[in-house]
Amino acid sequence: MDNIILIGMPGAGKSTVGVLLAKTLGYAFLDTDLVIQQREGALLQPLVDSLGVEAFLDVEADAICSVECRGTVIAPGGSAVCRERAMSHLRALGRIVYLHLPLEELERRLSNISTRGIAMAPGETLADLFACRAPLYRNYADLTVDVGRQSLEETVALVLRALR
Repeated sequence: MDNIILIGMPGAGKSTVGVLLAKTLGYAFLDTDLVIQQREGALLQPLVDSLGVEAFLDVEADAICSVECRGTVIAPGGSAVCRERAMSHLRALGRIVYLHLPLEELERRLSNISTRGIAMAPGETLADLFACRAPLYRNYADLTVDVGRQSLEETVALVLRALR
Protein backbone atom coordinates (compact mmCIF):
# COMPACT_ATOMS: atom_id res chain seq x y z
CA MET A 1 0.00 0.00 0.00
CA ASP A 2 1.51 3.30 -1.01
CA ASN A 3 -1.26 5.54 0.29
CA ILE A 4 -4.75 5.17 1.71
CA ILE A 5 -7.36 7.70 0.65
CA LEU A 6 -10.47 8.13 2.80
CA ILE A 7 -13.51 9.53 1.00
CA GLY A 8 -16.99 10.29 2.24
CA MET A 9 -19.41 12.98 3.25
CA PRO A 10 -18.43 15.89 5.48
CA GLY A 11 -18.71 14.63 9.04
CA ALA A 12 -18.03 10.98 8.15
CA GLY A 13 -14.74 11.11 10.06
CA LYS A 14 -12.18 11.18 7.25
CA SER A 15 -9.76 13.46 9.10
CA THR A 16 -10.36 12.10 12.59
CA VAL A 17 -10.14 8.47 11.51
CA GLY A 18 -7.30 9.33 9.12
CA VAL A 19 -5.06 10.72 11.85
CA LEU A 20 -5.50 7.60 14.00
CA LEU A 21 -5.12 5.28 11.03
CA ALA A 22 -1.87 7.03 10.03
CA LYS A 23 -0.58 6.77 13.58
CA THR A 24 -1.45 3.06 13.73
CA LEU A 25 0.27 2.33 10.39
CA GLY A 26 3.24 4.64 10.88
CA TYR A 27 2.08 6.72 7.90
CA ALA A 28 1.95 10.47 7.41
CA PHE A 29 -1.44 12.20 7.30
CA LEU A 30 -2.62 14.78 4.77
CA ASP A 31 -5.90 16.70 4.80
CA THR A 32 -6.34 18.20 1.33
CA ASP A 33 -8.58 20.95 2.73
CA LEU A 34 -5.43 22.31 4.37
CA VAL A 35 -3.62 22.15 1.01
CA ILE A 36 -6.41 24.25 -0.51
CA GLN A 37 -6.28 26.79 2.32
CA GLN A 38 -2.51 27.09 2.06
CA ARG A 39 -2.55 27.46 -1.74
CA GLU A 40 -5.40 29.98 -1.74
CA GLY A 41 -4.54 31.86 1.45
CA ALA A 42 -8.10 31.63 2.74
CA LEU A 43 -10.36 29.39 4.79
CA LEU A 44 -12.73 27.05 2.96
CA GLN A 45 -16.08 28.75 3.68
CA PRO A 46 -14.96 32.20 2.45
CA LEU A 47 -13.54 30.48 -0.65
CA VAL A 48 -16.81 28.69 -1.39
CA ASP A 49 -18.73 31.93 -0.75
CA SER A 50 -16.52 34.08 -2.97
CA LEU A 51 -15.82 31.64 -5.81
CA GLY A 52 -19.12 29.79 -5.95
CA VAL A 53 -19.43 26.02 -5.81
CA GLU A 54 -18.28 25.13 -9.34
CA ALA A 55 -15.15 27.32 -9.26
CA PHE A 56 -14.36 26.05 -5.77
CA LEU A 57 -14.57 22.45 -7.05
CA ASP A 58 -12.01 23.34 -9.74
CA VAL A 59 -9.69 24.91 -7.13
CA GLU A 60 -10.09 21.80 -4.99
CA ALA A 61 -9.25 19.53 -7.93
CA ASP A 62 -6.16 21.61 -8.73
CA ALA A 63 -4.98 21.28 -5.13
CA ILE A 64 -5.60 17.53 -5.06
CA CYS A 65 -3.80 17.03 -8.36
CA SER A 66 -0.76 18.80 -6.88
CA VAL A 67 -0.40 16.17 -4.13
CA GLU A 68 2.47 13.73 -4.47
CA CYS A 69 3.25 11.47 -1.53
CA ARG A 70 3.93 7.93 -0.33
CA GLY A 71 3.09 6.20 2.92
CA THR A 72 0.32 8.67 3.66
CA VAL A 73 -3.30 8.56 4.72
CA ILE A 74 -5.03 11.23 2.62
CA ALA A 75 -8.35 12.81 3.60
CA PRO A 76 -9.76 14.84 0.70
CA GLY A 77 -12.78 17.07 1.13
CA GLY A 78 -16.15 15.42 0.66
CA SER A 79 -16.59 17.19 -2.67
CA ALA A 80 -13.43 15.71 -4.24
CA VAL A 81 -15.64 13.12 -5.97
CA CYS A 82 -17.28 15.91 -7.98
CA ARG A 83 -14.22 16.21 -10.21
CA GLU A 84 -13.10 13.11 -12.12
CA ARG A 85 -9.55 14.40 -12.56
CA ALA A 86 -9.14 14.74 -8.79
CA MET A 87 -10.35 11.20 -8.22
CA SER A 88 -8.18 9.80 -11.04
CA HIS A 89 -5.17 11.39 -9.38
CA LEU A 90 -6.13 10.00 -5.96
CA ARG A 91 -6.72 6.54 -7.45
CA ALA A 92 -3.19 6.64 -8.90
CA LEU A 93 -1.86 7.44 -5.42
CA GLY A 94 -3.39 4.49 -3.57
CA ARG A 95 -6.43 2.57 -2.35
CA ILE A 96 -9.64 4.51 -1.90
CA VAL A 97 -11.79 3.69 1.12
CA TYR A 98 -15.31 5.10 1.36
CA LEU A 99 -16.40 5.83 4.92
CA HIS A 100 -20.14 5.41 4.53
CA LEU A 101 -22.25 7.03 7.22
CA PRO A 102 -26.06 7.03 7.11
CA LEU A 103 -27.70 10.37 6.39
CA GLU A 104 -29.37 10.44 9.81
CA GLU A 105 -26.01 10.18 11.57
CA LEU A 106 -24.50 12.86 9.29
CA GLU A 107 -27.32 15.21 10.19
CA ARG A 108 -26.70 14.53 13.87
CA ARG A 109 -22.96 15.23 13.54
CA LEU A 110 -23.09 18.35 11.35
CA SER A 111 -24.31 21.28 13.38
CA ASN A 112 -22.06 23.82 11.62
CA ILE A 113 -23.09 23.18 8.02
CA SER A 114 -23.18 26.86 7.00
CA THR A 115 -19.66 27.63 8.29
CA ARG A 116 -17.81 24.36 7.75
CA GLY A 117 -16.69 24.99 4.17
CA ILE A 118 -18.98 22.50 2.49
CA ALA A 119 -19.37 22.93 -1.28
CA MET A 120 -23.16 23.33 -1.35
CA ALA A 121 -25.30 25.50 -3.58
CA PRO A 122 -27.65 27.97 -1.87
CA GLY A 123 -30.83 26.15 -0.83
CA GLU A 124 -29.22 22.73 -1.16
CA THR A 125 -29.74 20.42 1.81
CA LEU A 126 -27.53 17.77 3.31
CA ALA A 127 -29.99 15.18 1.98
CA ASP A 128 -29.56 16.63 -1.54
CA LEU A 129 -25.80 16.48 -1.21
CA PHE A 130 -25.94 12.90 0.09
CA ALA A 131 -28.19 11.77 -2.77
CA CYS A 132 -25.81 13.30 -5.32
CA ARG A 133 -22.52 12.17 -3.82
CA ALA A 134 -23.23 8.70 -2.38
CA PRO A 135 -23.25 7.03 -5.84
CA LEU A 136 -19.97 8.81 -6.69
CA TYR A 137 -18.32 7.62 -3.47
CA ARG A 138 -19.39 4.05 -4.23
CA ASN A 139 -18.16 4.35 -7.82
CA TYR A 140 -14.68 5.55 -6.88
CA ALA A 141 -14.18 3.35 -3.80
CA ASP A 142 -11.99 0.27 -3.81
CA LEU A 143 -13.51 -0.58 -0.42
CA THR A 144 -16.55 0.63 1.50
CA VAL A 145 -16.62 0.65 5.29
CA ASP A 146 -19.93 1.29 7.02
CA VAL A 147 -19.30 3.55 9.99
CA GLY A 148 -21.80 4.73 12.52
CA ARG A 149 -21.91 5.35 16.22
CA GLN A 150 -19.07 3.01 17.13
CA SER A 151 -16.00 4.45 18.85
CA LEU A 152 -13.18 5.99 16.90
CA GLU A 153 -10.94 3.03 17.74
CA GLU A 154 -13.59 0.60 16.47
CA THR A 155 -13.88 2.58 13.23
CA VAL A 156 -10.11 2.48 12.72
CA ALA A 157 -10.18 -1.28 13.36
CA LEU A 158 -12.96 -1.69 10.75
CA VAL A 159 -10.89 0.20 8.16
CA LEU A 160 -7.77 -1.85 8.95
CA ARG A 161 -9.74 -5.10 8.59
CA ALA A 162 -11.14 -3.94 5.24
CA LEU A 163 -7.66 -3.10 3.97
CA ARG A 164 -6.32 -6.61 4.67
